[in-house]
This record gives sequence, C-alpha cells and structure tokens, in this order.
Amino acid sequence: MKVQELLTAAVRRIEPHSETPQLDAQVLLAHVTGKNRAWVAAHPEFEMDAGRVEPLLKKLELGEPLPYVLGKWEFFGLEFDLTNDVLIPRPETELLVETAIAWLKAHPDKRTVVDIGTGSGAIAIAIAKNVPDARILATDISPDALQIAKRNAEKVQAQDQIEFVECDLLPKSEVRMQNAEYGNSAFFTPHSTFDVICSNLPYIPTETLRSLPIFGREPTLALDGGADGLDIYRRLFKLAPERLAPQGIMLLEIEATRGMQILSLAYDSFSEVSIHLHKDLAERDRLLEIALR
Repeated sequence: MKVQELLTAAVRRIEPHSETPQLDAQVLLAHVTGKNRAWVAAHPEFEMDAGRVEPLLKKLELGEPLPYVLGKWEFFGLEFDLTNDVLIPRPETELLVETAIAWLKAHPDKRTVVDIGTGSGAIAIAIAKNVPDARILATDISPDALQIAKRNAEKVQAQDQIEFVECDLLPKSEVRMQNAEYGNSAFFTPHSTFDVICSNLPYIPTETLRSLPIFGREPTLALDGGADGLDIYRRLFKLAPERLAPQGIMLLEIEATRGMQILSLAYDSFSEVSIHLHKDLAERDRLLEIALR
C-alpha cells in the first residue's frame, strides 16, 4: 500500500481521537518506516506493508496516546522511552528546563539540583545534558517510573550525573538505604541542600482531572493535585526551606489557572525570597520561581 493511501486512511481513523490527526499520522508512519516526517511527506508513492501500521492504529482508535503507542517521545531535543507508568513530556515543561539551565550557567558555583517526581527523567536528563558538571538527584515515589528514568539517562549517557532515589518528595535516611538499585556513586546525603529544586508536581484538581481526556490514560498519581490542585505544593513548601541552599532557587511548573493561588501560598510559606510567575508561550501562568535572597 502506498504511503499516501496509508496516510489518508490513518488520518481518517485517528481524527475522532486527536486534535492533530495529520501530524499524528505522519509521526506514526515515520516511526514504522524508520524515517522522519519530512521523508514520509516526500515519498507518497513508496510502498509500505499496511500490516505493520494496523496494530498501532487500533491502539490509537482505542484512545491510547500516540507517545505510548510509539514507546518514545521527544523533549528538549532528546528522545525519551515511555510507558504508561510515566507522564508524556510536554512542551510547556521546557520553560522550566530553559530557566534552570540559564540560571545554572549564570551561577557556575551552583551545581546541585533535585528533580522531584522525575517520571521519565525528562527534566533531570535535559538539565544534565546541557550543564555537564551539574549533579542531580532525581526522585519519584513510583519504582516503575524510576526504572524508565534510569533507562533514559543511560540511553543518552547522562547516568553519571544523576542519582535516582525512590521516595515521597525528598529522601529521608531510612529511604536512602533502600535505593542502592537506582544509584551510582552517591552525590548526596539524606540531609543535602540543593542549589536548584525543580519539579513538575501533580497539579490538576481532582474533579477537573476526572473530566479530562488524559484521565485513565496517563498515571493519575502524577496528575492528581487534590481538591484544589495544591496539596503537594503545600507539602513541598514545608520541606523546602531546609533543603534549599543559600541563594538557591525553586522552579515549579503550575496549572495555568492556579497562578495567584500558588503565589499567595508561596508568600505565606517563605521569607526573604523573591517570587515570580513566568508565563508560557500562550501567555498563561506556567512556572513559579522562588529565589532565596
């Protein structure tokens, strides 16, 4: 079957389940052929085996997100392996990574980073690849997520910069001893402070999440932020003052409609800090920055 015929059929079948059916169909065919989207578009007469495409299309018709069907996705110029144990990395999170990298490059004496709730490892690994002397702790409460993150770090040869620890937010001493399987030579102690604390925490209010297409398709553990979406921020803000190094910075992705609420929460939780909300490309509140003076 010719590429153009397969593409047309794929778009028709994907359309009820995707906001970008043409793009998704091109990405799918590129994945099957081992080429890129430009090649697919430039070779409409190329003969393909439709049988290789059919099982993937069926998964998409059942509502499985394209990145999970492919088992990989690009973020910050890097390719990450994915399973449904981790969130799909999204372009909005690149703002956090860009801000962290710029801050680290402007402060060459600051090199310790913690990525809380690392998931696929996208944030930690993107920072590691762009700041080669950074030392990063990547935590997650999910052991399955940590295995994916560790695999991704090894895939791009960033594993020597990152220590992976299974814990809730930040590790305690008793947790540290249980995590030898994730670690390399340990950079951090259970009481280490960090120049950069960053995270894409679960921030979607529970009732809102239940109404979204991603509910049940991506891990609820990584999405559900409680009644108002701020439950885990409250918990982190109780821990952070003792774990943020002098003149350090916190960078937290937020839900776009919760900007003023989390700003108020941050002012109530910290003293002697500068707090700033960054907007994403769509001019929505997306990133909370808390900098120690």
